[in-house]
This record gives sequence, C-alpha cells and structure tokens, in this order.
Amino acid sequence: MDTNSNKNLKVLITGAAGFIGYHLSTLLIGKEYQVIGIDNMNDYYDVALKEGRLALLKKHENFSFYKIDLKDKEAIDDLFNSHKFDYVINLAAQAGVRYSITNPYAYVDSNLIGFVNILEACRNNPVKHLLYASSSSVYGGNKEAPFSTNHNVDHPVSLYAATKKSNELLAHAYSELYKIPTTGLRFFTVYGPWGRPDMAYFLFTDAILSGQPIKVFNHGKMERDFTYVDDIVEGIYKLIPLAPRGKPDYDETKDDLSSSFAPYKIYNIGNNQPVQLEKFISVIEDKLGKKAEKIYMKMQTGDVLRTYADVSDLERDINFKPSTSIESGLGKFVDWYKDFYKI
Repeated sequence: MDTNSNKNLKVLITGAAGFIGYHLSTLLIGKEYQVIGIDNMNDYYDVALKEGRLALLKKHENFSFYKIDLKDKEAIDDLFNSHKFDYVINLAAQAGVRYSITNPYAYVDSNLIGFVNILEACRNNPVKHLLYASSSSVYGGNKEAPFSTNHNVDHPVSLYAATKKSNELLAHAYSELYKIPTTGLRFFTVYGPWGRPDMAYFLFTDAILSGQPIKVFNHGKMERDFTYVDDIVEGIYKLIPLAPRGKPDYDETKDDLSSSFAPYKIYNIGNNQPVQLEKFISVIEDKLGKKAEKIYMKMQTGDVLRTYADVSDLERDINFKPSTSIESGLGKFVDWYKDFYKI
C-alpha cells in the first residue's frame, strides 16, 4: 500500500490505549494515516500501562486522542460528526473470559451497547469500511479443529464469547440494512510487548520473577493458538482497504458462512500453530532463566480446551503468514517487561 495516499485518510481506532489498539495505532501512524484514537481508560487493569502506551502515541503529529466511553452515544455521535472518518476499527471492548462471569454488565455496556453506538454512528456518517474485534472464544466447546469460519458458533461457553458472537450478528444486520461494509476479526490469543496483565503469559512472568507459584489450569493440557501482536496488526492493516462487497447470488447451502449477500465478512486471525500450555511456560522459563513453581488446577468455568485457527481465507485474500515463533515473540515480551518494570 502506498503510504503517500494515506495522508488524507482518517482512521478511528477505538480502544487505542489498549494492547492491540496501541500496536495498530503505531503501525498506521507509520503508514501516515491520520489516526484518531479513543479509549475510556478504565481500571480493569493497571491504568499506568495504558497511559504509557498513550504517551508514546501522542508524540506523533498524525495522532490525536479523545477520552470517550463507547456507551456515551452523544460523545460518539459528536466525534463522528466532526471528523468524517474514512475507516473505523473497533477494538474497544470489555476483555476477559473469567471476568465476564463476575461482572456481566461491564460486557453488556461496552461490547453490546457500545458496539451499537459505533454501528449507528457509521450508519449516520458512512465509512468505507468498519473492522471490529471478534474473538476465537465464539467457537465455544467446538471439538473439530482447526476452527473454521464455516463452523457453527452457536454454543458459546462464556458471556464474553456471547457478546462477541452478538457483535457479528449486529454487524451483519447493519451491513444488510445500511450497506455498511463490515469485517469481523476473530483474534486467537494475542501476546507481545505492552500486553494485558490479565493474560497468562504476563501473569506467569510476573509470578516467576517475584518467586510466586503460577496456576496451571487443566494441568497444562490446554492448547492455544498464540499469535504475536505484530503479525495481528499487519493483518489488520492489509484488510483496511479490502471492504467486503457482498454476493447478490449468495447461497448459504453452498457458499462460505463467513461471507454473505450483505457486504460482510468474518476472518480468523491466528498463528495456525497451537502450542500446549506446558511448552509455553517452558519457553517463558528459558527466557527468564528461572523455573516456575506450578500449582496444577482443573479447567476453569468458561475456558476452552483448545484454540486453533484455520486462516486459509486470510492467506488467500491478503497473503497472511504469521512469521513470529513463540520463542522469538516471548523473548521480545520478556525484554519489554524487564525494561518497563526496571528489572
């Protein structure tokens, strides 16, 4: 993509102070887009981490930031009215599977009401393409692997997953009713520098360095399609100009369930190489030069045994090929962690 043609293009990134939002904003700033970021800066995890990411973004002339909550419809409408965005990338959401069990309304506010506010704003201020975060959690207890966008996803095992599936349904309705091109991205266990402290690799690193035991759920027998954040945001970047057009002769008995008669598309975006939790922990131990004290526990409510992405359509459409090994990615995370926390 020619960066010279990006200078007059405005991109809204919601959740810009979040983990993926920060990395995507950084990439698009470098590609000379005009990036407008919003975030509510909530305290679900350490706000200092969000402020640290934001401080780096604010150094760039082609980035501007507004502290806005997605559920504040008036603020969202005002922002869209004043900026006239070319593209919108909705990454803001209440994250976390386990937290959804104890705090369900946080997910309703952000992931449902907030997303409808974005859809309504795109309806009233048409954009070239709305991309939004879905999640591999929509696959719930699916046994067939790798997970394909052609598989049924009507059996979520957490409220978080149910809200993400709802986002896909809402997007489809708006794509059909108002011809808003939408692309949903089912992320598979994203990790890397500036990551979320509630994620396993962050918790493990924290605990091992402070001499605390780590909790290893399902006795380490779970598998995750760990995907390095740079690979994820490169994929999103390549999808921005690829707005779905819809297929007038779409037939659900023959055609891919991830597309539609509406301008709508769903992609898996993952590493396509699941890693067992025990292996993942051993790589962290190697990078830290310190062994973990492990407490083996049963599977937690809302968790799934395995995630594994079929990314064949992403390979076909944008030549998506994750290139970061688990050893390299975790090495970069550990280096960042030691630098950020002055260890």
